[in-house]
Amino acid sequence: MTRSPTGSSVSNVVPFPPQGAAGERIARIAEADPAAITEVYRLHASKVRGFARRMLHDDAAAEDVVHDAFVALPDAVARFRGECKLESFLISIAVNLCRRRLRSRSRGERAVERMHQRRVDEPVRTPEAEARRRHLAAALRRGLDTLSVDHREVFVLCAVEERSSTEVAEILDVPPGTVRTRLFHARAKLRAYLEAEGVT
Repeated sequence: MTRSPTGSSVSNVVPFPPQGAAGERIARIAEADPAAITEVYRLHASKVRGFARRMLHDDAAAEDVVHDAFVALPDAVARFRGECKLESFLISIAVNLCRRRLRSRSRGERAVERMHQRRVDEPVRTPEAEARRRHLAAALRRGLDTLSVDHREVFVLCAVEERSSTEVAEILDVPPGTVRTRLFHARAKLRAYLEAEGVT
């Protein structure tokens, strides 16, 4: 198994490169063709940025991850064989960049952004309802900060970004069963934390 420049295991895919237009684009990216990289950036940078923001909760750090992911892409794409989407391949690069940043931070330095992205439909946004929403968001921020990096990234990819366990398994290069197990434990830990905080 070969590792990418960012430390991810991105081999063990299909034994042939993509064909046709997709193959031509990959070849151009591998040659660091600015037009090809710009095109891929336009198509996928927002997804990479969104994931990095949810993981790091720091806009500046997320932009650094986007930059580093696309800088690494020409070298890393040599191991892309088309089994997963190019977007998923880019997210796998971002996953490892985010892991490095999270593991290098001290807990006291983490700036956690609100992760609860879904809007709760309320006929009337009352002050009481808004206070409850803010209380829940704050509790979720603190709860997410207690998770390990492995559990946090699976929770973000599955529960927040609503990716399938199969796609997340491809991104993280782990079996789908491992994804489901990590998600189960992440949810259990968050639930226990919220209950301890008195949040229902």
